[in-house]
Amino acid sequence: MNQPETNISVFNRLRFVLVETSRAGNIGAVARAIKTMGFSDLVLVNPRFPDALQDPEAIAFASGAQDVLEGARIVADIAEALEGCNFAAAVSARLREFSPPVWTPRSFAGHIAGHTDGEGALTTALIFGNERFGLPNQIVEQCNVLINIPANPAYSSLNLAQAAQVLAYECRVAADSDAAPASVVGFHGDAASRAQVDGMYAHLEQALVAIDFLDADNPKKLMPRLKRLFARTELETEEVNILRGIASHILKVAKR
Repeated sequence: MNQPETNISVFNRLRFVLVETSRAGNIGAVARAIKTMGFSDLVLVNPRFPDALQDPEAIAFASGAQDVLEGARIVADIAEALEGCNFAAAVSARLREFSPPVWTPRSFAGHIAGHTDGEGALTTALIFGNERFGLPNQIVEQCNVLINIPANPAYSSLNLAQAAQVLAYECRVAADSDAAPASVVGFHGDAASRAQVDGMYAHLEQALVAIDFLDADNPKKLMPRLKRLFARTELETEEVNILRGIASHILKVAKR
């Protein structure tokens, strides 16, 4: 029997996801920024112009990182972009009322660099929003953490490629460090994928409606609060299965 791969490099586990990017040049600049730090996995969600990866401006701004553009994928929605990932981080200068835990780039980099072994390895997506509007709340709420880059409070605006460069740099430094973060202790099971967690949320919501704990016509902010609560726990597959089992039993009892 094949043994699970161990010590999986962060360079093979980090995906850069750009959501509804407006400028082709910014896509090329991001490709250049991540390649200089040793990364190559680039995914575009519904870019706002056709042939984004072949656009002359994208190729010009890539400036030697055309191979990253050629290997990039265009997908229709965030769910497809997160396939195969079990950890997702939204990058935003704007804090949200119901955001997941807020981390610095350095905290994030140390965390994913420390989860390298076998089933406990984190396959991670870094999600960047549109240049003008940023990320919508519904995407941020799906993520495990929100990354906020410390900057001048009087002028905290970074362009897309600058933000990607900061994160890629911190991840490279963390990957090159021999020191694992202090939080990485004890047993780590197989981290639940984003699809598994989203399925659990839908199942739990259905159960809460069935017992009248949640009013489907007036849900208010219960589900966003629960998502924020669970985001702090870094759910494992077995834990998601337990929660879905609880939801199934609630639905079964509610039908009696």
